[in-house]
Amino acid sequence: MTDMPTADEERERHRNLIAAEASALALLDAIEAGGLIAPGRSEREVEQDILRLAEERFGVEKHWHKRIVRAGANTLAVAGDNPPIRVIGEDDMVFVDLGPVFEEWEADVGRSYAVGGDPRKAALVAALPVQFEAVKRHFLERPDISGADLYAFACRSAEQAGWRFGGTIAGTSSANFPMPAGPASSITAISAPRTRRGCAIGTVSAVSGTGSWKSTSCRPTALSVASTSGCSSAPEAAL
Repeated sequence: MTDMPTADEERERHRNLIAAEASALALLDAIEAGGLIAPGRSEREVEQDILRLAEERFGVEKHWHKRIVRAGANTLAVAGDNPPIRVIGEDDMVFVDLGPVFEEWEADVGRSYAVGGDPRKAALVAALPVQFEAVKRHFLERPDISGADLYAFACRSAEQAGWRFGGTIAGTSSANFPMPAGPASSITAISAPRTRRGCAIGTVSAVSGTGSWKSTSCRPTALSVASTSGCSSAPEAAL
């Protein structure tokens, strides 16, 4: 049986996770600044460019999960799926889901993009930070809330805003690498107090995942908001 971490160890762990989160968000910014996501490029091309960028500019040599770039119809696939590689279309939705490891600390971030000029898709992307903040606020006001109740709130919040929650999983945790595995029965709490806007996975992700960790780096696989018109329903997209 392992010893419980001390308060100082938990504070240090939290600092390391937040630092990893900040580096991962800077990686997302660099992806955008480099124009890596553009019509006519394949998902694989974008993914390989992200791999090189992460290593050359951020020193990332490990990724705790596969780098995911999904476009168009592929945004409907869950993380574990491997749909046929797609070329980004002129009017596609695109999301990236990344799990870079910074000095043995996991991060998990993502973002969604409306590549073309479709106003409905642009509205979906714009709705993500709003939904993120709503779910985060709901959690912070109820620190003892269960994962199931927070997930249900995320679904209601999306519906009230005119969207449909498309996520088929509630989320996951990030931790020191490699993340220790625990029994499924122990995954009962949402560790979202550390989650902040700008982190997310999926078409609309927003809340840190269903893990019993006391602190996590940003892992918003929870809120995948899909538009009722079917613009997007990726279970893991980003804010």
